[in-house]
Parts: sequence; C-alpha cells; structure tokens
Amino acid sequence: MTPQLDSDGRLRHLLTLDGLPRETLCRLIDRAGQIRDAALGRTPRRQALDGTTVCTLFFEPSTRTRSSFHIAAQRLGADVLNFDASTSSTRKGETARDTLRNLEAMGVRGFIVRHAEDGAVAALAAEAGEGTALVNAGDGRSAHPTQGLLDMMTIRQAKGADFSRLKILMVGDVKHSRVARSDLHALRTLGAGMIRVCGPQSLLPDDGTLSGCEVGQDFDAMLDGVDVVMMLRLQRERMAGSFVPSVREYFHYYGLDAEKLKAAKEDALVMHPGPMNRGVEIASEIADGPQSVIEQQVEMGVAVRMAVMETLLLSQNQGPRT
Repeated sequence: MTPQLDSDGRLRHLLTLDGLPRETLCRLIDRAGQIRDAALGRTPRRQALDGTTVCTLFFEPSTRTRSSFHIAAQRLGADVLNFDASTSSTRKGETARDTLRNLEAMGVRGFIVRHAEDGAVAALAAEAGEGTALVNAGDGRSAHPTQGLLDMMTIRQAKGADFSRLKILMVGDVKHSRVARSDLHALRTLGAGMIRVCGPQSLLPDDGTLSGCEVGQDFDAMLDGVDVVMMLRLQRERMAGSFVPSVREYFHYYGLDAEKLKAAKEDALVMHPGPMNRGVEIASEIADGPQSVIEQQVEMGVAVRMAVMETLLLSQNQGPRT
C-alpha cells in the first residue's frame, strides 16, 4: 500500500484510519473545529486553495459524501470538477488509472475517490504523480476515513476529548460496512473505554475486525449504560445472498426505537452515517429525536473534509501551513 505519510511525517494521501498516528488524527479534527464556522458558511469563504482544482472521482453513487466534499472544496476557494462514471470514457473501457492520469495532465491536483472495490483508492494513489493528493471517499468494504473522522469529531463535541470514559455501541451490518471499520480504527486510536458490537451473526465479520470488542447478539443487553449508539445501514447492495430473514424481523431485533433506547444512558448520543432506512435500522422518532446527532454528523463532515483537503494540498504544493 502507498504510504499515507511522507518521509517527513506529513500526510500525503488519506486512504485509511488504520495505522494513522493519533497525533495526525487529532490534528485533523482540531483543524476542522477551527474552521467549522467557515464550513457552515457563517464566515466568508476561505481562499486557501485558490487556483487549485479538485475532482470528485466517483465510481459509485453518493449524495452526502459527494456533496459534502464539493461544498468543502468550494469553501476553500478551489475549482471543483465532478466526474460521473456513468457518462465518462470508463464506459468505453478506459481504466481508472488512465482517467486519473489524464485529469492530472489537465492540472487537477486533488482527487476525492469513491470506488466499489476494496483497495482501489490505494492502487490509484500508487499511480499518482508528485504533488497529487488522493482522499478515499469510500472503497468497497474497506475504509471511509473522513466519515470516521467526522464521527469522532461529533462524539468529541458532545462528550469531550477523553474517550477512555466512554462506552460505545455499534449496531448492525458491520460485515459489509467500511464506515464501521474506519470508526473502529479511530475509536481504538483515541482510546475508547469500551467498544461493543451488536448484530446478527451473519452480519458480523470473522476476520479480526472486531478484535478487542465486546460482541453480542442481544441488543437490549448491549445497550445497557452506553454513552453512544452508532447505528449502521444494512448494506444490501453488497450482500450476495440473504443475510437477514426480512427487514421487518431485523427491525424487531436490531432496529432502534424509543423503548430499546431507554436501556442506554439518559444522555446517550444516537448516530447513523446515512443514508438511513427508517423503520429498518432506526425509528423516525429516534432519528428525529433529541438524542440524535445525525444532522450534526453531516455538519461536521464539511469541516472535516475542508481540514483534510487543506492539509493535503497545502502541504504538498505550498509547504506546511502556518
């Protein structure tokens, strides 16, 4: 895999949170906090990336992530090129590598890449030229690092920086979830006190992903006393075969509703990376309720993605930011 850090320890690409130093992870979240007002449009647009072109190179559908990166790049003053695989030369047989190199030749220096295949973004990063930075916007089941960062920022905003005090429960389709993997890497790096994982056995990975976690199938029991409940989407587009008997039965056992949530702490946060399947993973009364921070996650996403792009592109093209 292409190293994310250069020989001076600066971030070259953001491909995964696995192995990302705690200092780097916290620095990105800290920077996102500093520019949050700009991210939300409360202060004038920054011009840090004026004259830089960023391409959202998406080979899979996306709403939140693509829009969030687009807004983030614009609020840094960058020019944004949206690439749509369905109308591109990839339909004629052009490889992702050739697409990348052609866009580089046009002066694009930042690539936000989403791909269906595990490891695809790292493979593209290995082909990128000097001064080009890639951000993994989700590849297969492997990683979604900016989602992991924004989730950690959301938790820290509400619960403080000391993650060792927190009990965090992740619920649902971990097996197919790149968000779950990135969140687990980040939670371990930040020293979460307890990580619980709950879901049907068919939706839990058996490859070491859950090492060190408390794992169970009894949702009510796993909710007991937790500070954060992270609900996951059923990744039906990645399932080869039937992993749950029915969505109705899934909600009965693993969907979060008001009655189940009573077992968590009174001030427990409820999170979901989106898109939500209401009535499948989560009841509307909870998704729209006072303990939900789902919209805050979306807000944090713009700030986090601004921080990541600023860090990568200024570091590579203009030297360290002062």
